[in-house]
Amino acid sequence: MAIAKGYAATDASKPLTPFTFERREPNEDDVVIAVKYCGVCHSDIHQARNEWGGSKYPMVPGHEVAGLVTAVGSKVAKFKVGDRVGVGCFVNSCTTCATRDLEYEHYMPGLVQTYNDVEADGETPTYGGYSDSIVVKEGYVLSFPDNIPLDSGAPLLCAGITLYSPLRHWKAGPGKKVAIVGMGGLGHMGVKLAHAMGADVTVLSQTLSKKEDGFKLGANHYYATSDAETFKTLAGSFDLIINTVGTAIDWNAYLNLLKYDGSMVLVGVPEHAVPVHAFSLIPGRRSLSGSMIGSIKETQEMLDFCGEHNIVAEIEKINIQEINEAYERVLKSDVRYRFVIDIASLA
Repeated sequence: MAIAKGYAATDASKPLTPFTFERREPNEDDVVIAVKYCGVCHSDIHQARNEWGGSKYPMVPGHEVAGLVTAVGSKVAKFKVGDRVGVGCFVNSCTTCATRDLEYEHYMPGLVQTYNDVEADGETPTYGGYSDSIVVKEGYVLSFPDNIPLDSGAPLLCAGITLYSPLRHWKAGPGKKVAIVGMGGLGHMGVKLAHAMGADVTVLSQTLSKKEDGFKLGANHYYATSDAETFKTLAGSFDLIINTVGTAIDWNAYLNLLKYDGSMVLVGVPEHAVPVHAFSLIPGRRSLSGSMIGSIKETQEMLDFCGEHNIVAEIEKINIQEINEAYERVLKSDVRYRFVIDIASLA
């Protein structure tokens, strides 16, 4: 087994610290990747601090992984040494069931997460991208378009696909009015993607502090949700609302901004349950839905779409030694818009 270096959470209440561990030996269908950059997702914080429950320690977070192929197994056909590749939120899934549909593999049993999980053998821990290497089955490795840099492209592997999937599923495009709730690491990707799809895009943010950024990234309109008049002005306005906020807000107020037959889709996950009133849905035949990342097929589609439209994340690069400070800054919304770890800083 190869020795890897990274940073790990060892307890829910402790900061991440340097961690040395063994990567599994590659199989004939595996790809070995030298990690160059890894995005920092709010879900990394939730899991490192056991805010969702079920955290396993030691935990090496990171599921926005970008790097270069350093070795391939004998049966690998899609990749070669030197290829620019990525790894997203999962590294395996059950593909043996007769009813298996790879369009929906991320919603089915048998999913193996990139970290805080165990490999298909049921024993070997999965460790994520806050590390200098990773070994992944060929079918779960993604190709970066030539014009997408690895650093600003890394967040596409979670933030990008998390917004692309519901925008595609609910058919955002010309003639559709789409609102993005929250102008953070997820929300800013939603603005870029919805704009590229041709939708009329509105940002609903707590304040107007990022209004200029919103317009530069493709928003047509920008409103402060701290202003009660916003909810009166925009009542019944939207075909689709994507809620990226990971803290508790009044979902009922936002549901009332939908048109008849409109949908609000949740991609942010608050720590605690949020109450919803039936009359926020029934009179307008509105829907409240959720969406989780995307399949490998859809994630590659998203990367190719971003390549065609020159879409990348807005990032702030950090050394891995700054990760604990970065977590606190994420919680304060003090980043525009996604931290990306330069893994060379591990050396």
